[in-house]
Amino acid sequence: MSPRDLGSPEPGRDEPQAERPVLVDYRFTLANERTFLSWIRTALGLLAGGVAVHAVVLEQWEGSFRTALAVSCLLLSLLVATGAYLHWRRIRAAMHAGRPLPGTVLVPLLSAGTAFVAALACLAVLLH
Repeated sequence: MSPRDLGSPEPGRDEPQAERPVLVDYRFTLANERTFLSWIRTALGLLAGGVAVHAVVLEQWEGSFRTALAVSCLLLSLLVATGAYLHWRRIRAAMHAGRPLPGTVLVPLLSAGTAFVAALACLAVLLH
């Protein structure tokens, strides 16, 4: 005899459904990780650029331009690295919960930051 024949509810039928994590295709998880690593590579490039400007460009540019350019690269690196982690975590949580994927502020942030660093470098070259 089955539970239906005895008049008892099927197991789990009347129980409130617990929120179970959605099984995410591993390819999407790996794609999210690759995107995170791409942002981290960008942050490392900015970090290396900031350190290089500060250490190598000693006599070519005035100290204030050199410092401003190095600090801009380093701050942008920090923002991109932090934003990459937060974005990776938000995407991962959305995928596991079955929600739509959130957008990112990293693209406009990196675009504006790179434009600022480029303008500062151009100004430094023109004034030298």
